[in-house]
Amino acid sequence: MELSPVARRFVVHWGEMGSAWGVNRTVAQIHALLYFHGRAMNAEEISDTLAVARSNVSTSLKELQNWNLIRVTHQLGDRRDYFETSLDVWELFRTIVRERKEREFDPTVRVLGELVRDASFADETPDAQDRVREALRFMDTLGSWSEEMLRLSPTTLERVLKLGASVQKFVRGDSS
Repeated sequence: MELSPVARRFVVHWGEMGSAWGVNRTVAQIHALLYFHGRAMNAEEISDTLAVARSNVSTSLKELQNWNLIRVTHQLGDRRDYFETSLDVWELFRTIVRERKEREFDPTVRVLGELVRDASFADETPDAQDRVREALRFMDTLGSWSEEMLRLSPTTLERVLKLGASVQKFVRGDSS
């Protein structure tokens, strides 16, 4: 498939942003391609469209599956696997937040909790103890908040985000 200039720009930019987000560029480009075109594609088609080695596509597809960002589908009369992503940007946002929380945030909360419960923690300076407890309290609060936000419907979540922006403007005294 030949990408239109708009599709090409979207896919290339998403790949560049993937690096900033800590994701391999090809992984991000494949996700962008599936999202932009809104239909299931097989690995060969993805490889040809992006001019990426088939082995790189296979590895990237596994990574996207591990992040729960794509799913395998099949087409009648075709033995190949096809891959699709959600076309709902809110669902994608929730998936990414949930996955990052499980992979990055939750392990840190667990370690901080273990440190505070460790008997040798009492041997640390009171200031160090306070900082670790404060970090744990902050992360617990942020974790609880994010869990609540993930439970909201997309419509409600959008309202909460807009309300937050309005509150910020009010606090700053912006009249616009």
